[in-house]
Amino acid sequence: MKEITFQSAASKALRKMPANTAKRIIGKIKAYAADPASQANNVKAMKGTDAIRLRVGDWRVIMMDGDVIDVIKIASRGSVY
Repeated sequence: MKEITFQSAASKALRKMPANTAKRIIGKIKAYAADPASQANNVKAMKGTDAIRLRVGDWRVIMMDGDVIDVIKIASRGSVY
């Protein structure tokens, strides 16, 4: 399993949302870190950057995938891009 880091904007978004939603999002991020193929339908590369997008219901997680998964931003699907 890869190490996961959260930037301040992503941590702040997780603190502000309902606890059950935050747990669901963290669970999906951990599942991706353990086995990227398990989340293959929910992950897409973003155009113009090296970032990837993870879909969790109506929420989107923008992250960089390297030796460490760096979660950049978490927001609702209408306001994340």
